[in-house]
Amino acid sequence: MDFSWLANPSYLAYLWQGFVNTLILVALSGTAGFVLAVGVALAQIVGPRPLRWLARGYTTVIRGTPLLVQLFFFYDGVGRLLPLIPGVRESFLWPVLRDAFFYGVLAFTLSVGAYVGEVLRGALASVPVGELSAARAFGLSGVQVLWRIWLPRAIQICLPTLTGEVILLLKSVPLVSTIAVMDLLKAANLVRDETFLVYEPLLLVAGIYLALTLVLTTGMRALEVRFPGVKPGRV
Repeated sequence: MDFSWLANPSYLAYLWQGFVNTLILVALSGTAGFVLAVGVALAQIVGPRPLRWLARGYTTVIRGTPLLVQLFFFYDGVGRLLPLIPGVRESFLWPVLRDAFFYGVLAFTLSVGAYVGEVLRGALASVPVGELSAARAFGLSGVQVLWRIWLPRAIQICLPTLTGEVILLLKSVPLVSTIAVMDLLKAANLVRDETFLVYEPLLLVAGIYLALTLVLTTGMRALEVRFPGVKPGRV
């Protein structure tokens, strides 16, 4: 094994940029996707019929098509159509809309919203009705019941599943290398092209992903211990 290339500042810059972009993509799409997932879950449970149909259609399409196809659809499809709309190139949003990173965040956000939305829908439906009735009996409004009782309990119940979704999001990030975004895999490929080393860059990236996965898993398990919503008798 030859890792002498790690002494080259150019290769370290590739890896650092890929590492930072990976973390930013996971943080942005994970946060925005979770907010979207809450809306999707609530729409299917308490929303009016048209909104329920819209939410179900959205989750069916996103979960029923490959993420790579969605990524190409937004980058090669939407990304090529937007410049044809009058005024888009002159708008203040154009520096963002022309960046491939934006379409990566968009695709991952929609994916997280669909998958986590279904997880939250099941968790919200499994919260005991008695807990919600007790909250209303204490005089809490519908919004207060949602934000202080219903949603926190649902998150506690599905926290182990959410851990898996976060890990899947992290492992999906290398797909953005196909649309010219500098992530860890893209950095490894650049090193491979310039050094003709096949295994070493990939092994290093695999080790970095493994370390990130361990950190995320440890953090999420700490939350499960702190908020043991799945254990009987604990609220």
